[in-house]
Amino acid sequence: MTYGVDAPAYWYGIPPEERARRVELSSDQCVIDNQHFFIRGRIRVPIINSTDSFYWGVWVSLSEKNFVRATELWDKSGRETESPYFGWLSTQLSPYPDTVNLKTFVHTQPVGERPLIELEATDHPLAVEQRQGITMDRVKEIAELILHQP
Repeated sequence: MTYGVDAPAYWYGIPPEERARRVELSSDQCVIDNQHFFIRGRIRVPIINSTDSFYWGVWVSLSEKNFVRATELWDKSGRETESPYFGWLSTQLSPYPDTVNLKTFVHTQPVGERPLIELEATDHPLAVEQRQGITMDRVKEIAELILHQP
């Protein structure tokens, strides 16, 4: 019930031989060229008529100020009381039209949990699904699309 990617979309555009020099990438944070800052989070999509949810594991770009703040609070109890950070979605999710640069709000969760990513309420299909939920048939359709992509 979860699908994600290992790095922000911009990482894939950096030639492999330059990545070690230009990128700091962990399982939860990424810095490119010391000027682009990313954090990993989850987009929760409720499943209609179920207590379960489907999650997209995504990367969001943050301002340097918000990235530094999130890093300062990384292991601090109570960090979930932090106001949401504005960010730009930095993951292309293939079942949808272009998802890179959708506006987001990053909601910090308790220590040990990745942030929840709230998309701006637009008519983009991903934002609509996050607000309205999806059926289990849609979950299966997404799985099929992901499993059979080149």
